[in-house]
Amino acid sequence: MSTIRLVHNRIHLALHELRGGTGRPLLLLHGLGEASPADVPSGVSNWPGPIHALDFTGHGASDVPQGGGYSAEILLADADVALHHLGSATVVGTGLGAYIALLLCGAQPALVRGAVLCDGPGLWGGATGPTSNSFVIPMPTSTTPDPFALLEMSRDLRPRDYATLFVRLALEHSELDDPISVAAVVRPQWLAAVVDEVGVVERSLDEALARYAEV
Repeated sequence: MSTIRLVHNRIHLALHELRGGTGRPLLLLHGLGEASPADVPSGVSNWPGPIHALDFTGHGASDVPQGGGYSAEILLADADVALHHLGSATVVGTGLGAYIALLLCGAQPALVRGAVLCDGPGLWGGATGPTSNSFVIPMPTSTTPDPFALLEMSRDLRPRDYATLFVRLALEHSELDDPISVAAVVRPQWLAAVVDEVGVVERSLDEALARYAEV
């Protein structure tokens, strides 16, 4: 595995090349509190091109910001930096990474050649108001995963219509008829709303990757 460092908002992000090759890259986005795998996961090993994996801010080998400040939009910007480095990619996200893959597909429909949303930890979503009145201040750390990320992203408010907005952006502007595939079994409210959108396809990970490898 080789790693390059990309800069976003004074943060150095770790983008790992798990396997080299030619053709369109596959970009893997991990779940909350996780990090990129050291080797190619068996579920994506049949992808014909190179495979990369990104460590989000505060995760894995990427930098830890001082004092938190995490949001889905910050991690979307992380993924956008990686996507522009790769030029174009098919994206597989798990848990929190699935949500970011969805946002990325809607924000960059010309560059994302298919997004696959899979099960994983983080961003249960669905809330439309605060869920707790408690105040917790994690101890500052330079290690990953950053406790601020675990705290802030587990409480991030994600109404369903915010997710479906990005679905509609992807469907309207992508050159693909079916740019979003849902392979997840566990479906929080935002993901259930995504599945209900006309044009979103339910597929296994293998079926989705085979489809997007063809386009």
